[in-house]
Amino acid sequence: MSARVLLVEDSALVVGALRVLLEESGFAVTSAATVAEAIAAAERDAPDVMLLDLTLRGEQGLDVLDALIASHRAPRVTIALTGHDEPAIRERCLRAGCRDVLVKPIKPLELPTQINGWLSESAP
Repeated sequence: MSARVLLVEDSALVVGALRVLLEESGFAVTSAATVAEAIAAAERDAPDVMLLDLTLRGEQGLDVLDALIASHRAPRVTIALTGHDEPAIRERCLRAGCRDVLVKPIKPLELPTQINGWLSESAP
């Protein structure tokens, strides 16, 4: 069974590129562009990994993680995606429950290997 990835990102170009890359690497990918869509997607089909953009058209991406933690539906691994390489943002994400923070532009060819590594580290 392939790992399920929930990609929470409001850029259609980023979603399209990452979907192709991740699906070709064997992951099952679901995407969401808003906090509400992401929560609904995670409730329908619990993801193993969530790639979470911090800024979603006027919404805070970490609100998705907060809601999923509160409902005991948080994925095994959540990785924050941000365009700002700032220690305060990194610390806030880690405190919120993110396993790591990737600064955009991310290195897409390394992403499948990184995801597998994070999943191995968080194996039940």
